Amino acid sequence: MKRLFLALAAVAVIAGCTRNPEVLPPTEVAAVSYRNTGPTSLTLYTIVNRRTGAGAHTALGVNASEKVLFDPAGGFKAEGLPRSGDVLYGFSPAFEAAYSSAHARTQYKVIKTTIPVSPEVASLALQKVKANGSVASAHCAKSTSAILQTLPG
Repeated sequence: MKRLFLALAAVAVIAGCTRNPEVLPPTEVAAVSYRNTGPTSLTLYTIVNRRTGAGAHTALGVNASEKVLFDPAGGFKAEGLPRSGDVLYGFSPAFEAAYSSAHARTQYKVIKTTIPVSPEVASLALQKVKANGSVASAHCAKSTSAILQTLPG
């Protein structure tokens, strides 16, 4: 499954991402933390140009002790969804639907691939996306792949 994630991330290498480097205090993001009671998992979001098949953006959802979205160099914003660096906190199902809807357009489709992982792997992924820092424009797939390569399994 790791290879599937890497292959999908590689499709998005030609990324047209923006940059949001602001980092919020931990107390501010903790106040909006969303905890999903479902199984721990990782979700790869790949935005693909329908006409050319080229990748446009990649993000990684992490469902561990809290659910966040690592949106490297992404520009998605929504009221009540704080971004600290490239991590969106409080990533509830409603915000997940808004994220997909914002990226799915006539020219682009969103491919969402979710795999269950152990709580330990999910926790490690959560630590890594939080520690990653802000990503430079057009490096969303590279940064997502780099994190996935460091995870066991």
